Amino acid sequence: MATRLDSAPRGDLLRVVAVDGDDAISDRLATCGLWAGVELECLARAPFGGPMLFRIHGYRLALRRSEAARVVVQSQSDSGADPGANA
Repeated sequence: MATRLDSAPRGDLLRVVAVDGDDAISDRLATCGLWAGVELECLARAPFGGPMLFRIHGYRLALRRSEAARVVVQSQSDSGADPGANA
């Protein structure tokens, strides 16, 4: 199930599905290493809507919540699940 990066819980391993937009912010996100297929981990979430910290490509990346909201991700635990396993 796909969700937005700004709602990722701390410690979650994620895979980028897409980055919304075609403007300077989406270009900046791509320059920072966020493109489809990339794996990342949510390291920290600042309180009161503050920035978020991620591990991606071996470095740490801080994003505003508004920037993270533009990134569609899928949890790594969801991507490998077999839907018929519990049937």
